[in-house]
Amino acid sequence: MRCFVQAALAAIALAISAAGALAAEPIKIGAVLSVTGPAAFLGDPELKTLKIYVDKTNAEGGVLGRPLDLVSYDDGSDAAKANSFARRLIDDDRVDVILGGTTTGATMAMIPLVEKAEIPLISLAGGVVIVEPARKWVFKVPHNDRMAAERIFQDMKKRGLTKVALLSETSGFGQSGRKESLAAAPKAGVDIVADETYGPKDTDVTAQLTKIRAVDGVQAILVFGLGEGPAVVIKDIAQLGVKLPIYQSHGVASEQFIRLAGSAAEGVRLPAAAILVPDQLPDSDPQKAVENDYVALYKSKTGEDVSTFGGHAADAFNIWKAAVERAGSTDKAKVRDEIEKTAGFAGTGGVVTMSPEDHLGLKTEAFHMIEIHDGKWKLIE
Repeated sequence: MRCFVQAALAAIALAISAAGALAAEPIKIGAVLSVTGPAAFLGDPELKTLKIYVDKTNAEGGVLGRPLDLVSYDDGSDAAKANSFARRLIDDDRVDVILGGTTTGATMAMIPLVEKAEIPLISLAGGVVIVEPARKWVFKVPHNDRMAAERIFQDMKKRGLTKVALLSETSGFGQSGRKESLAAAPKAGVDIVADETYGPKDTDVTAQLTKIRAVDGVQAILVFGLGEGPAVVIKDIAQLGVKLPIYQSHGVASEQFIRLAGSAAEGVRLPAAAILVPDQLPDSDPQKAVENDYVALYKSKTGEDVSTFGGHAADAFNIWKAAVERAGSTDKAKVRDEIEKTAGFAGTGGVVTMSPEDHLGLKTEAFHMIEIHDGKWKLIE
């Protein structure tokens, strides 16, 4: 009887604590994400992930005894809209942090605003230009395009592939990826023998692929883009009957890419976070439990497969939440300082250790090379 009473009192105390947190002034999390448009299969799981974590945190009593309020806007994969929504979050909604954008272009459009307003921003985009040079108020969680290029060329060299055709998207992510690939290739002993581009909304890239096919000695094709465009490229490659090893960037690390590209995606290799292959990791890997926990939570709430992009949102949220708790305050300057002090954080993307000079905190080794095999992700290295 006594144990029953104690348990009942503990439950009541927890309920009172949660109720008190929900009665306090909310902490506002702003988000600008590409939930629609060409980058939708990145932004959609990001928004779903943030909602899941906000709801979970509120059910547990909030942060610092206060509930979380997520204020999100869909930029439609349009950088100009991202700028407008960031201004709204800062001036009208008066948020405490901004998570996003989904794409490099959207993030770059928001940076001048957050720097002027002195509000922390944690980007979910891949471009190295977001944090190089390091900007005081800007951080990011995904691996960058330089790391992707380096990892891809390492794998190519192991396979004896040294003459490569580059086909990059004209988006911010694609342009940055092209620049980093052109810089990384000669260092790795790889020769870019063809250099073509395509638009993120193009529905046919056979003209560019025909030019690539005409170049003598091409041994592999590297496609650098995100969203639906890379799937269009893969299907056009198959339609033209081009029989070469195909590499993609981390911009397609989602089951949605496999569904869009279909059988044409078979054999495609890319660098990606371990979240796509958690069951293939050794038990000693510090990320395995983190990956499996996120996969279980996301699937239980959505019934959908995970992607690295939803994982980026989880990492950004958890890094910010831990920083607020360490700061003991939502004071933007204090939280910014604590984000910068993030060390040994095991996230879905890798183990993160930031510094004043490094607002990403990941190493190239955090990338795994994976291949699409029988319509599934297969860990290569």
